[in-house]
Amino acid sequence: MNVALIRAAIVVVVLGAWELVGRLGNPLLYVPPSAAVPALGRLFALQSYPDLGEHLLLTLREIAVAYALAITVGVGAGAALGLNRLIGRAYGPILAALYAVPAVVWYPSLMLFFGLDAASKIAFGFLLGFFPIALAVLAGIRQVNAQLITVARAFGASGLTIFRKVMLPAMLFTLVGGLRTGLALTVIGVIVGEVLGSKAGMGSLINHAYGLFRTADYVALVVVTLVIIIASDAVAGVVEHRARRWTS
Repeated sequence: MNVALIRAAIVVVVLGAWELVGRLGNPLLYVPPSAAVPALGRLFALQSYPDLGEHLLLTLREIAVAYALAITVGVGAGAALGLNRLIGRAYGPILAALYAVPAVVWYPSLMLFFGLDAASKIAFGFLLGFFPIALAVLAGIRQVNAQLITVARAFGASGLTIFRKVMLPAMLFTLVGGLRTGLALTVIGVIVGEVLGSKAGMGSLINHAYGLFRTADYVALVVVTLVIIIASDAVAGVVEHRARRWTS
């Protein structure tokens, strides 16, 4: 109850400050919540952007494809680096160094190779989601107790059985944490890619509203985008919580 009250108080203070600044500032640049709520209503009524549903579905499809690719390639790469000590020692630091590079520097190259269509957004979302997933798998495998693997091999367990019965339960919490981070970064990557250069998607609508100084519509579109990000993180949080209970 105390936490809920504190959160409610923070929201009230932020909205109050936002309303005050929005009313005192330039109406072209500052929009108070009292003006953003009607704009949000017009957005949901498909008045300001009649094709909102198409753009929203496109963004969700791009996120789903990018995240599926990030999981597939990230888990495979992390497992390859973790299960083979020589490969892990050779390429693990390179993977970590590439992860430290600001991802936005890769986007011009992705647009050059894939164009302004959905492919470049999927590639950018995949790139952001791949690294935390791969590094989480690598770290999870390295933290597995080597004695458990030795005992499993002594009882004749195959490599696949060892991975499923010994390594996966031991690294599950680390893996789920990486998957959650990868999902958040994938969503951000797709939307940022749309904002930087796209002909469709939620990011393109945000860029369109901002470029025409339709500030109220811009705020409404940002709110919808934030709901997507928060909802995806909430789903990942539920999965992470279940994994914590299963491994505890």
